[in-house]
Formats: sequence, structure tokens, C-alpha cells
Amino acid sequence: MEFVNLEGLRLDGRRPKETRRMRCAMTVLPAADGSATFEAGNTKVLAAAYGPREAPLRSEALHDRCVVKVEFSQAAFSSDQRRRRSKGDRRSLELGRVITRALETAVMTELMPRSQIDVNLVVLQSDGGIRAAAMNAAVLALADAGVPLRDTMSACSAGYLDGTPLLDINHLEESGGGPEVHVATLVNLNRVVLAQSDNKCAVDVFEPTHALAMEGCKVVARVMREAMLRRTKELAATRAAERL
Repeated sequence: MEFVNLEGLRLDGRRPKETRRMRCAMTVLPAADGSATFEAGNTKVLAAAYGPREAPLRSEALHDRCVVKVEFSQAAFSSDQRRRRSKGDRRSLELGRVITRALETAVMTELMPRSQIDVNLVVLQSDGGIRAAAMNAAVLALADAGVPLRDTMSACSAGYLDGTPLLDINHLEESGGGPEVHVATLVNLNRVVLAQSDNKCAVDVFEPTHALAMEGCKVVARVMREAMLRRTKELAATRAAERL
């Protein structure tokens, strides 16, 4: 299969360095302390955050910082494969651990000792890039819950097919078997909190693919900040109306 044609266009019409269309929404679940959805193309993830609150088990509480717990699952209707990834699925547990480590770096856990934050993530639609979409949805949900963050953490992926680095790859491109690089960064702090490659690749392939994913993180961060700003303005307008 040809993933990049002679005109330099991908199968979905994008340029190699172009992301899919992204959409964000916050406070989508009133019962949660914070919630959000993040969409990239046909991939959509729902996140719900609870806390910080006292750790239910005293044995798991840490005296010097907050504990972050992530549960990741994939709805049965999220893809045409009709395969559901539950919370106990091996792949789901692995992704949950990866996301937990990234969030622990982004959250100012030292400000909330002996407490716990729970983040539930559900993939509603799956078309590639679910790891990055889940991280971005989680950050939006935490921000919605008022959890202090060091910076806006954003995540993006890139792949290498037909001798070309491709930004924000979809499911069909992921199935091409080329190297994939997944990156999460604190953009303003210029700090990488996650850098993973799912396949072995040469340095001359990894470096441009990683650099492209880093640039994608900057694009994602701008979209997320716009969503946070919209939500802040909505809250300010609501509170102003309540005072009248």
C-alpha cells in the first residue's frame, strides 16, 4: 500500500506534517470533579477525574506527595474490530501505567500529600493515536478539576512510512508496520515526560520522527489551551451572572 502518493499526500488527504482535526470539550460529566473529551480525527477519548481526596487505603497513601491512579479501557463499539479492552486487559493495564507515569510528572503532587487522584479513561472511538488522545483528555480533565499542573502536558505520535516521517498517524498508518514514536511534553518548560518507540529503528529514522512528534505536541498544546481558556471564560460569565 502506498501511504504517501507522488503529490505528497497521505491516504486521508493530509500532508506528512499535518495533524488531524482536533476538538476538545470540558465538564462533560457533571458528577465528576473534572471531565473532558479529546478528539483527533475519528479517535475520541472520554476522561473523568476525581480528587484530590483522602486516599481510601492508608497503606497506599504517601506522606510527601499525592498518588495518581489511572484506569484505561476501550469501549466495544470504539472500532470495527468488535474487541473490547477492559480495565483488566494486559494492553489496557500497560497503557494505564504509561499514562500514570506521565501524569505524575505533570501534576504538582508534592502540594497534595497523603491524597489520591483517580483518572478514568474510556476510548469511545478508535482510529489510531489513542495513547496520545488519552493523555490529552486526562490533562484536560485534571485542569477541569482544578488540580495544579506544572504546565500543559500535551502528547502526539508520529510514524515513518514510505521513507517519510508522518505526524499524528491514524489506524491504517499504524497498521503499516513502520516505526512509531510517542511523545508527551511540558511545552512551556521544554521538558519531555514521555518518549517511546514501539518498533526498533535506526537513529536516522528515529530522530526526524521524534522531532516531528515534538512539533505536533506544540500544535496539540495550543488546541488544549484554547479549550481551557474557553472554559475559564464560561465559568467567569456564569459566576458574574450569579452575582447579579
